[in-house]
Amino acid sequence: MAKVLVTGGLGFIGSHTVVELVNAGYDPIIIDDLSNSNIAILNQIAKIIGFKPAFYQFDLCDATALNQFILKEDNINGIIHFAASKAVGESVDNPLKYYRNNLYSLVNILEAYKGKDVSLVFSSSCTVYGQPDELPVTENAPVKPAQSPYGNTKQISEEILKDAVAAGSAKKVISLRYFNPVGAHPSALIGELPIGTPQNLVPFITQSAIGKRGKITVFGDDYNTKDGSCVRDYIHVVDLAKAHIAALNLLGNGFTGYDVFNLGTGQGSTVLEIVNAFEKVTGIKLNYEIGPRRAGDVEQVWGDVSKSTKKLNWKTELNIETMMLSAWEWEKYLAANPL
Repeated sequence: MAKVLVTGGLGFIGSHTVVELVNAGYDPIIIDDLSNSNIAILNQIAKIIGFKPAFYQFDLCDATALNQFILKEDNINGIIHFAASKAVGESVDNPLKYYRNNLYSLVNILEAYKGKDVSLVFSSSCTVYGQPDELPVTENAPVKPAQSPYGNTKQISEEILKDAVAAGSAKKVISLRYFNPVGAHPSALIGELPIGTPQNLVPFITQSAIGKRGKITVFGDDYNTKDGSCVRDYIHVVDLAKAHIAALNLLGNGFTGYDVFNLGTGQGSTVLEIVNAFEKVTGIKLNYEIGPRRAGDVEQVWGDVSKSTKKLNWKTELNIETMMLSAWEWEKYLAANPL
């Protein structure tokens, strides 16, 4: 059974990917420093898959700790690298944290596995496109100046990976450019679990609806969109997790070099459409207000996913209403079963 290292494996996307790895017959090993995750998620994963996967707690910016890990786990076949700081707004306020966490960790992984025949799937982002000239945006679109330090770390990381492959220090790498992951596992046992005030829309919606938070702020209603609010391509986290399995399968099937893929539904939804979808599937009226635009936000972006459909043999299956309802079921689970 192929062993796959999942960095940040107790986070939102990481935890769902661990479950899908097991479903696909892989043996996941998790590294997480718990800086933005909860150790209780390890038990939640175990409830879904029937066993507790191997887990190591340390910071990937610590090269010594990573090398000690490799001495213990020396037969890794693949790496899915999620571990990174990921909030656009926070990155604007605290850019050095983002450059340190997101770049040091990647360089350390590349150094540690230099020249080894290990598949690497990198967690990138549609933020690399900035505000695209054309929509939907394809993988061939020019990478624009980043709108935030977070987005810049993803641009720089992709450049690092491309250079590492060109130099032969990495053999086979795929960067997956996510659009906006939301939702939760259908079991309602894992989902998005932000530490402190949520930086993303959907967990703020669910926490507000259940009474943890106050009024929701929609940042801007004067954009050039159908209702004035920002447009994003929202993708269910389970669909997103399955794309990582597809990428691993491609990497293990004679692939060499470097490539990038968009991961989304290929359709854009406004922030207000997401609010309305939540209200529709739950019957709950949300308390929200329109606020000023937020620094670092792109007006609208959604992806052309035809390359992913063709080369990864993958496409999304779950719609916006399923995303909202699963997120709400997870929030209700947390209210009844605090972690």
